[in-house]
Amino acid sequence: MTRKRRIYDGILNALTYLSSGIAVIILVMVLQFVFVRGWSGVNFDLLSKPYWSGNNTIEFPQFKTGAFDRPDHLGDDIAFSEKLGIGLSDGLDAYKEHQVVVEYLDPESPLHHGVVSTAGVDLGKELGLSEGSNIVNLMLKDTDDKIVNVGAQRKSTAEETVAAMDNISEMRKIYFKTEGGGINGSLKATLYLIGLSLVIALPIGIAAAIYLNEYAKANRVTNAMRSSIELLSGVPSIIFGLMGVSVLFPITQLMGIHTVSIILGALTMAVVLLPLIIRQTEESLKVVPIDLRYASLSLGATQTQTIFKVILPSALPGILTATLLSISRIIGESAALIYTMGTFIADRPRLDQGATTLAVQIWSLMSGEQPNFELSSTISIIILLIVLALNVSVKLISYRINKKWSVS
Repeated sequence: MTRKRRIYDGILNALTYLSSGIAVIILVMVLQFVFVRGWSGVNFDLLSKPYWSGNNTIEFPQFKTGAFDRPDHLGDDIAFSEKLGIGLSDGLDAYKEHQVVVEYLDPESPLHHGVVSTAGVDLGKELGLSEGSNIVNLMLKDTDDKIVNVGAQRKSTAEETVAAMDNISEMRKIYFKTEGGGINGSLKATLYLIGLSLVIALPIGIAAAIYLNEYAKANRVTNAMRSSIELLSGVPSIIFGLMGVSVLFPITQLMGIHTVSIILGALTMAVVLLPLIIRQTEESLKVVPIDLRYASLSLGATQTQTIFKVILPSALPGILTATLLSISRIIGESAALIYTMGTFIADRPRLDQGATTLAVQIWSLMSGEQPNFELSSTISIIILLIVLALNVSVKLISYRINKKWSVS
């Protein structure tokens, strides 16, 4: 009997180790794919740049060439025009399209002094070429009085573009795009969503946990409430998205918001987070020693005073954990937000308008005909780094709180 039991336990242990090993291998493969594809794109510029490129066409009413010396810091891969004082390189955009990128522009370059020629509110305003821009099309007249067009649109290399610049006699116009492909707008929208969702969900969730643990009696009604909370935590997030559109959207309409918005997304996420916050907070309240309650009450404190001055401070590490899990859920959520916040990537998000979070931007980048694995992987790395930083911060805060309470 003992031998059979050992064999049986050995089989179960082997299955456990096998399952754990498979899970670890899959996790390592996913992380390897993400970091290999996206690590090269992780930089501060990505966080500060807008996603959409600006399209500009400028002309030069007063154009004069100059004589510029090549800076020593420019690499050999950068072509430099001595007449215009500009350094260009060949590059690829987020969709693997060829670019002629402005790497350097001399402070005295005539390309700083252009005028917008595109019809619109900016027509006639001064605008110059800037570093990081992509020269899509450059129209000029060469020394033989021939019209020449070069740039990314013409599949010209940086060397070919510079060669045309050094043979220029008259500048006609430049069509260029400012640098894009960033996540600044989605990052801001994510922060707005986190802040607004927590402001709504935390007070309600903590209050509900206090009621269930400190005031509610053990009866059918209380059991039904707990069962409902458990059931709510198992509902697919896409159902919450439909709920937000059908139930919460009329509420935002009363605020004068008649489209998807960050506010609608925050209301929806608050409902999604309530089960998590209630359960986690209630568990942290349960582990507070009963002696602390009796000691507070024996000193003449009311139950309300005991809850807010003794129990809640002792349960603060658990509440911080609930907050951390809530933030992680918000950052990683996409299905519910597609319906309530939309899928358009906004560079200047507003609370009363639609926008995308980092996770929804990944979905947007991967749902097109040409999935952008590189930028999606880079955003995934940034999300992982944010979650890691939050985990470390909460652990440190909880450690300090526990240490303070243990000393006191």
